[in-house]
Amino acid sequence: MSGIEEKVVVVTGASSGIGEATARLLAQRGARVVLAARRTDRLQKLAADIQAQGGQARYSAVDVTRLEDVQDLIAFAQEQFGRVDVVVNNAGVMPLSVLDALKIDEWNRMIDVNIRGVLHGIAAGLPLMKAQGGGHFVNLSSIGGHAVYPTAAVYCATKYAVLAISEGLRQESRDIRVTVISPGVTASELADSITDPAARQGMEEFRKTAIPAEAIARAIAYAIEQPDEVDVSEIIVRPTASAY
Repeated sequence: MSGIEEKVVVVTGASSGIGEATARLLAQRGARVVLAARRTDRLQKLAADIQAQGGQARYSAVDVTRLEDVQDLIAFAQEQFGRVDVVVNNAGVMPLSVLDALKIDEWNRMIDVNIRGVLHGIAAGLPLMKAQGGGHFVNLSSIGGHAVYPTAAVYCATKYAVLAISEGLRQESRDIRVTVISPGVTASELADSITDPAARQGMEEFRKTAIPAEAIARAIAYAIEQPDEVDVSEIIVRPTASAY
């Protein structure tokens, strides 16, 4: 099936930012969306908004660091809609800090959400997609997956990992489409997790050129709407005014 209409799309991190914008846009274009995040109050409101506009949406509370949660999510999507065509591995965190601040708990959180979360999405969705004879993973990396910046060493490492994992999956599974989306600075709540004062101040300056989350949603939609034999391997989307 080409296009977006009637495809079943699971979106993690759907309670805000890129995930929310993606769910809204895909639902407007006829996808059946399954929303996943930890904040179910936001998911409930988003699902209600989509349904009020004539779209189809379901939601489930999910912590992507727990494999069982993500497996249950894929099973829920299959139960609700009969199949899963696309998994958008979007959930991420970005508590930036210089390495000598030794914010090890924050390092581990980024590793757990940004890397393990993507791996869990693949582990949960891949067997079903293989059984269906096709499917599509859209994995969110970052401009930080292409270059390293001060205060962002660990964050960038997690986003480089998304690139490596995605390319490995693409090479190993010729019947599965794999797309990496690498946003530049985008309006979202990611920066809210920064506890280091210097990193927070630097990010406030950096984010003055931020593009709306809808810009990334459009890139995701473009990759999904291609015919099944076309795999858009990677898209980088960043502000025109940004140097990075």
